[in-house]
Amino acid sequence: MTPNRRTFLFSTAGALSAGLLPLAAPAANEKAPMLANAALKNLLDGNVRFVVGSPQSRPSVNRVIQLASGQAPFATVLACADSRVPVETLFDHEPGDIFVVRIAGNFVSDAALGSIEYATAVLKSPLVMVLGHTSCGAVNAAIELVRSGTTFPGHIQGIADAIAPAARESRHEPGDWSHNAVTANVRLAAGKLKTSHPIMAEAIQNHAVEVVGGIFDLKTGKVTLV
Repeated sequence: MTPNRRTFLFSTAGALSAGLLPLAAPAANEKAPMLANAALKNLLDGNVRFVVGSPQSRPSVNRVIQLASGQAPFATVLACADSRVPVETLFDHEPGDIFVVRIAGNFVSDAALGSIEYATAVLKSPLVMVLGHTSCGAVNAAIELVRSGTTFPGHIQGIADAIAPAARESRHEPGDWSHNAVTANVRLAAGKLKTSHPIMAEAIQNHAVEVVGGIFDLKTGKVTLV
């Protein structure tokens, strides 16, 4: 066992033994453990069903009751809080399948990172997708901040500040600034997750998780990897 692998396992086990984190239950969806490539295919296949209008998932209270004793999601999705981006619906999956973390602008805040670390280290979710979307208001706010120094009330300013690096990075790229900034924001968030120590970086190094980026098109319903 490599030192990094030992650190990753022992740090997680220590938290479990201290009662800080509950043990993950057997997979309610009966598909875990699942390799990351299979998890990604599962998500994208579900999105195809959503786009063509032939969903298979049938969420019900019985499904929720079955999950009362624990969860084992096959994927984790960091998505925007936008009401037009219903993660389980657009991937055609039921409760218990996807561990969803949502924040306006799908950037990696401390709370979002902690949630993703939990899904990775404790629930053993093998895939993390950072999911942006077209016409993102949070990204457009960051663009206005960069373009003209616009400020926003309350804690909304903090969201614009967090996404501003993506707006700056994409400012002079050819094409639509908003679309380019959405893409840059997804890539920056994915990069931050991949290099976050100790949990995410070690999990990636030990092939326990993979991190990918995607963009949900509000006009078509399709998710495209970036």
